[in-house]
Formats: sequence, structure tokens, C-alpha cells
Amino acid sequence: MTEWLSDNAWWLMVVGMATLLCGVGMMVALAIMMPADHFIRSHRRAERAAGHPMWRILVRVLKNVAGGVLLVAGMILAIPMVPGPGILFIILGLSLTDIPGKRALGRRIVRSPMVLRPINALRARWNRPPLQLPQDHRK
Repeated sequence: MTEWLSDNAWWLMVVGMATLLCGVGMMVALAIMMPADHFIRSHRRAERAAGHPMWRILVRVLKNVAGGVLLVAGMILAIPMVPGPGILFIILGLSLTDIPGKRALGRRIVRSPMVLRPINALRARWNRPPLQLPQDHRK
């Protein structure tokens, strides 16, 4: 195993850096494109209003499958000595899946000043309004 790692160290480093840059790029793009009211609006109404029921089911299944794949890839990449942005893939995977309490967890994470300030600074740089959060912490 160590021989294989030493023979392929260069490619592992290149793949690790490429996935890191792609992951960071996706996170930046999502932070910029996210609607300012993402954390305060109701997503249930939008889901019910969107198209034919079979189309909604298909999209929901594909989203959950893609989220599951990203979760598994993130868990593999999060193992020590495996190159790549495992945590970013886990976060992206969780955001795509339909897990109960996901929105409340997302609001709790974004409410942290260490997360909210950089996101809003990035959004300001791209002339986007800051993210709006609900006033009640229990939501």
C-alpha cells in the first residue's frame, strides 16, 4: 500500500487540490446565488406549486440520491490521509437530502457570527443583499 501511495502521490495531490478548488468554488457560488430570504421563507409552498406531481417526485428522488452520493464521497474524503474537501462534500450532500431538522440546523450554523459575517461580506462584494435570518432562535 505504501508503495502504491508513493508511486501515485503526485496524482493524489492533483486530484485533492482539484476537488478542494471545485468544492470551494461551489460553496462560494451557492453563497452568492442564494436568495437573501432563504432562511425565512417557507419552502413547502414552493414545492407544492412546482409542476406535475410525478416531476416533483422524480426531482426529489434525484436530489436525495445526489445528496447521498455526496455524503458518502465526503465521508471518504474526510478520512485522514485522503486528499479532498470532505467537509464541504458532506455539507453539500446534507443540503440536498430531505432530512428532518435540516433547515433548523442550517439556520443555527449560519446564525454563528463566524459563518454569517464572511458570507455577507462575500455577498456584499458581489452586490447581493445580506442574508436575512428569523428573529426567533427556536425556528
